[in-house]
Amino acid sequence: MSDPLSVGVLGYGFMGKAHANAFARLPMFFDDAPAVERDVLVGRNETALADAADRLGFARTATDWRDVVDEVDVFYNLSPNHVHAEPSIAALSAGTPVLCEKPLAPTVDEAEEMAAAAADADVLAGVAFNYRYVPAIQYAKRLIESGELGEIRQFRGRYLQDWLVDPEAPASWRTDAELAGSGALGDLGAHTVDLARFLVGDIERVSGQTTTFVDERPAANGERTEAVTVDDAYSAQVRFDNGAAGTLEASRVAVGRKNDHSIEIEGTEGGIRFSLERLNELEVFRPGNRGYETVLVTEADDPYLDNWWPPGHVLGWEHTFVHENYEFLSAVAEGGEYGPDFADGLAVQRVLAAVQESDRRGEWVGVGK
Repeated sequence: MSDPLSVGVLGYGFMGKAHANAFARLPMFFDDAPAVERDVLVGRNETALADAADRLGFARTATDWRDVVDEVDVFYNLSPNHVHAEPSIAALSAGTPVLCEKPLAPTVDEAEEMAAAAADADVLAGVAFNYRYVPAIQYAKRLIESGELGEIRQFRGRYLQDWLVDPEAPASWRTDAELAGSGALGDLGAHTVDLARFLVGDIERVSGQTTTFVDERPAANGERTEAVTVDDAYSAQVRFDNGAAGTLEASRVAVGRKNDHSIEIEGTEGGIRFSLERLNELEVFRPGNRGYETVLVTEADDPYLDNWWPPGHVLGWEHTFVHENYEFLSAVAEGGEYGPDFADGLAVQRVLAAVQESDRRGEWVGVGK
């Protein structure tokens, strides 16, 4: 048996928990997954960091990522957007494979620097677009690639949440353009753009708008207010390189929506519909049917499902991270390829930037290549 891959993780919040859970689940359900050692957890607050390391199963802690990027076999950058570039580039320069949270960076310039560093490195650089690894999405990919839907004509994608509906909800780095780059556009829209590219292809041009409904929010400490400098919602029309038409939408102020990430695709021979809130199902329309049929994607021959439960015993959101980590860490261990990579992350970032530019100019904008 080969030595376990030692993993260093920067960040121990929401995403840190999701990935730590995936590390623990891998050997239980994927017999051929590489062994993983949860080596070092990185953060600034020593007390909170020590507690998180204990809960998440890490052997040690560090308060400076510079001390660990060349000491581990794999580096996970799960920090806020403005901390994506420097640690990731440093790790790649040290020859350490990197998995970075999405969006790749706050700006196209930083994303280009990261993609260039990845191209120069002789190691993998992946972006954490985990929704590619929903079994129903993988099933949809098979249908499209097999030609069962015919020529793809239309794509619709939306991602709706409501956690900022309350104008008294506090400000955070996610509401600051200097730190996040954008709001719902990058936070949620990045996922939709990646699925659009994964399932349909590259986007050629966009016509978009962004909107901020609450311009000022209470500071996290409750002692003052802070300006909101990102969007609360966005929408866009898009044209794909292959001629397909599409619409994109995301909001963090959509009343009653918790995590509604939905896509619809129509071709000349059939169509599909998917909602993350029903992630074990894919609605499929085929020629001869009177309407869409609901396919429960839990059979043993469906993507990844032979590793889990009997048919009908559904998976959850957290399982997408198990699949993502299985693919990424297996590629690291075996010297294989992994997607989405930093080039994909840069392509998504260029679409996000084109939406912002279209909003400023009030016209269609081409997506840079």
